[in-house]
This record gives sequence, C-alpha cells and structure tokens, in this order.
Amino acid sequence: MESITSPRWRYLLILLLLIGTCRFSDCYDPLDPNGNITVTFDILKYAPDGYVARVTIQNYYQYRHIEKPGWKLGWAWTRNEVIWSMSGAFAIQQGNCSSFKDQVPHSCKKDPVIADLMPDALPQNRSNSCCHGGILAAYAAHPSLSNTSFEVTVGNLEQNTPGYKPLNLSLMAPGPGYTCDQLMDTIPTVSSVIGGRREEQVLRTWKSTCTYSSYLANKTPVCCVSLSSFYNPKVTSCPSCSCGCNVSDRLPKSCIRDGSIPSDFPDVDIVRCTDHMCPLRIHWHIKNNYMDHWRVKLTVSNYNYRKNYSDWNILVQHPGFGRPASVYSFDSTMLPVIGVPEEVALFWGKPFYNTEILQADKDQLGSVTSEILLRKDSESFTLNSGWAFPRTIYFNGEICQMPLPDTFPMLPNDSHALHSQFLLHLIAVYLTYRTFVGF
Repeated sequence: MESITSPRWRYLLILLLLIGTCRFSDCYDPLDPNGNITVTFDILKYAPDGYVARVTIQNYYQYRHIEKPGWKLGWAWTRNEVIWSMSGAFAIQQGNCSSFKDQVPHSCKKDPVIADLMPDALPQNRSNSCCHGGILAAYAAHPSLSNTSFEVTVGNLEQNTPGYKPLNLSLMAPGPGYTCDQLMDTIPTVSSVIGGRREEQVLRTWKSTCTYSSYLANKTPVCCVSLSSFYNPKVTSCPSCSCGCNVSDRLPKSCIRDGSIPSDFPDVDIVRCTDHMCPLRIHWHIKNNYMDHWRVKLTVSNYNYRKNYSDWNILVQHPGFGRPASVYSFDSTMLPVIGVPEEVALFWGKPFYNTEILQADKDQLGSVTSEILLRKDSESFTLNSGWAFPRTIYFNGEICQMPLPDTFPMLPNDSHALHSQFLLHLIAVYLTYRTFVGF
C-alpha cells in the first residue's frame, strides 16, 4: 500500500483542502478569468535621500467596481522611509514625526494607509488621473474611469539608494475581500510623449496583482433572483434563506418588519424582513412574445434601509443574448467570454438618471427597472423548459442565488390543447356577434 506521505498523496490532500475551503466561484470566475486589480509603483526619479514614484491602481475586473466610500491602499516600509509629500492622494495618518526638525514629512507611519482625494481637490494637490473620491469603474462599463494614480516622494534613506519595495500590500475596496501579491520587479513602464513621437521609460517598476474572493468578503450572498412570466400565474420567489434566515430570538434583530428603525438600533446594515433576507432582489419577468422578438422586464429592488448602491451593474448569462437586444432604461454591452456556452450581457445605470439604487424606507423599496427587447433566433428560441430565464445573474460582481430549475414558471403542460380551446372560444364569440347584429 502506498504511503500517505508519498508525493501523490500529498497532492491529493492539498487538493481536497482547497476544495473544502474555497468554493469554485471564489477561486476562479469563468465569466471574468483575467479580472484583477493591478497596483504599479513607477520610480520616476531619484532624490538625495529617496525617490519620487507614481502609484497606479488599475481595475481590470470587467464587472466589479470600487464604490463609495472608495479604496484604501496600505503597505509596510522595509527601512526607515517617510513620505515627504504626496499629490493626488493622501496618507490617512501622519504618525510620529517628532524627530524631524527642519521639515515635517507628510507621513512617518511605518505602515501608511493611502486614500484618494475628492474630485474638487485643489489644483496644487492633484496629479494626472487622480481624485475620483476612491471610486473605480468596472473595466467593461467605463474603461477610462477604471484607473487612478498618485505621486509620492519617499525619503529618509541612505544616499544613492535604488529604493526598496514596500511589503504587505493591502487593498480595501472599500471592504475586505482582496488579497494582494508581493510587489515584484518587472519591465519598466514606457510611455509616449510629444504626440507619440518619443518614448520615455521610468527608472524602475514594481507591480502587484490583487484578486477578489467573495468568500473572504461576505459571509452570505448579497442578492437573489425571482422569476415570473406572462404565460404562467406562478411567481418563482427567491429561494428561502438565500442570504441568511431571520433569527427572531437573537439580538440585535436581523431585520425590520414595519419599516421603522428604532432609534437605539446598532449602526449596521439592516434589511426588510423577507423569506430570502437579501439586501437586493433581481426580478426577471417575461413580459411579451412577438413574432420576431420577445420582451423582458428586469427589476432590481433594494431591501437595505442603510445603504444606497451607486454605479451598480448587473451581469446576466443567457443564450438569448446571442442576438441583438434593445435596452430602454439601462446602458449595456456584451462581454466576450471564451468557453462559456451562453452569451453574457452587462447592464448599468444611465448618467444623471438611475446610476444609484436608493435605500429602502418605511414606505417603499428603492428600485431600478428596464425593459429589454430581444430578437428571436429561430434555431434556438423557445419558451419551453425554462429556456427564457437566465442561467446566472451577478450584482456588482457578486453572484446571486438562483431558484432551482424545477421551480421555474413553465409553459402549461398541454399548450396545444389550450391553443385549440382559445381558437374555439374566438369562433364562438364571432358567431354570437353575427347572430346579434343580424349578419
């Protein structure tokens, strides 16, 4: 018998450990296999006691954005570095700078945490591509708004230093969930100047890749999906306890029933009491079936009493998006995916109209909605067996709990018989009409 200490057994044990501690959707997203946030330190020039660096944060996630109150980037210095000055961002804490007499640094913290400036920052405090209030758009929705950068002057090092890579890079965006690799030396960044006629190269470049895990960020899902159709009176609700269950005997209460939040309630996100207990519900309703098209109504409802969702987006995986679609109240784009059988569409709000889903109040839920008109493909279109319902839905990059396929609203069992009965009914009405008008 092979020993449990053999290489093959060790490999199997490691594989089982990974499977047991990480759900597949947390380890790898097949709809966004290359998604990440890349942090780049470019050393622009050396100073007598340090260097000047440009730090760039680039969001390569197709449908995961960084929302309010924005990102925070942290690291630990390897020597006695201080930050003399910054533009385009700021260190949250100055730290103890009492040993500096002539010039007081911007920050003396051994482990500084950096935050973005607001869009109304003064010109002297700004840098190129800065000052978005910490918000980074999803790459597929707004590529030009998916990155930010700031400059930092680092000092208090020995003369002629090449610089030392910071350690323990961390990213809060704005909550947990991101894990960053160590900064590594890479090919120095090259940029074009003079209208693209000249290339300039920085002195040195360090890069780190930060990846997201829903398992680390959320103890439970944040959204669920319900379904309905014009041809079946049954509404398929969100699965019960999709985002946890209402535990009535636990304090503080897990939800609010009457829509009024007590004044002594803890300052945490509170949702309306429902069977699903999710802050967000996405409803997919098959509204009409035409000769060449079919119409869907997509609605997002916010059950959270404490949170607005800004710059939101919804990802829908559905074979019907293989044909052109018209979207009336959302912006949209198709995402290129490889090895995925169904097409994937991304939706988000229109500027100055519905880019924010308001929190619920005592009277109603916050919501956004749009109708989607999809063109039929005669070779694939069908309303049978739940084909018209989505396979997967994400909200802000978080996968939503879907109902089981056997609970989908289906076509009536004997649709041909019902169709014949409908025709006979129309003929009877017509004959009755002729009798009364004397034809």
